[in-house]
Amino acid sequence: MCRGSGSGAGRPATGKHPVYRGIRSRSGKWVSEIREPRKTTRIWLGTYPTPEMAAAAYDAAALALKGRDAVLNFPGSADSYPVPASSSPADVRAAAASAAAMMGEGGSATVEEGPVGGHDFVDEEALFDLPNLLVDMAGEC
Repeated sequence: MCRGSGSGAGRPATGKHPVYRGIRSRSGKWVSEIREPRKTTRIWLGTYPTPEMAAAAYDAAALALKGRDAVLNFPGSADSYPVPASSSPADVRAAAASAAAMMGEGGSATVEEGPVGGHDFVDEEALFDLPNLLVDMAGEC
């Protein structure tokens, strides 16, 4: 059995974005998460209003966990992403949120197909998803 990046014919729609890695649509917003290397656990990176913000969050986390060999959504922006203090889920999540905020505020991350879409606001409640973050953290104990 081969695992590849085919078109997904015969696979049900999952909400995954057709271009960006590590994100999917849920209830009209975009969520991002990443699997920890050599582990079965995932780090929840947050809920964002645009796919570009969620993709930037994934990129920052991928760089933190996988280094320069990570496959990124915006490879030209790798040097502008924040570096977490450690590879702990909380630090990775904070760096991811900062990267997403940079994208939402017209930061250095750019979409190669065209403009980000002129989003002049950041929905901080959705960006940080604090109630769910606390519930997720309590479940990790």
